[in-house]
Amino acid sequence: MNKRYAFLALTLVFGLGAAQAAKPCEELKSEIAAKLDEKGVQGYTLEIVATDKVGAEAKVVGSCDGGSNKITYARK
Repeated sequence: MNKRYAFLALTLVFGLGAAQAAKPCEELKSEIAAKLDEKGVQGYTLEIVATDKVGAEAKVVGSCDGGSNKITYARK
């Protein structure tokens, strides 16, 4: 019985992670912007970039569209 609960818990954890990664980029970008605004952060830009085009100096703050894109943060 305990093995069944452990399996169910692992399935839920990994399932939720996959669901978050598949979130549309514009939706995730809006959520991140709302959190930054709520904290009073000003003078920033969020940009949606293809995963293979992310520069080494970029600060990645989110992954979207199933991991094919990243959301980067930069101060203005």
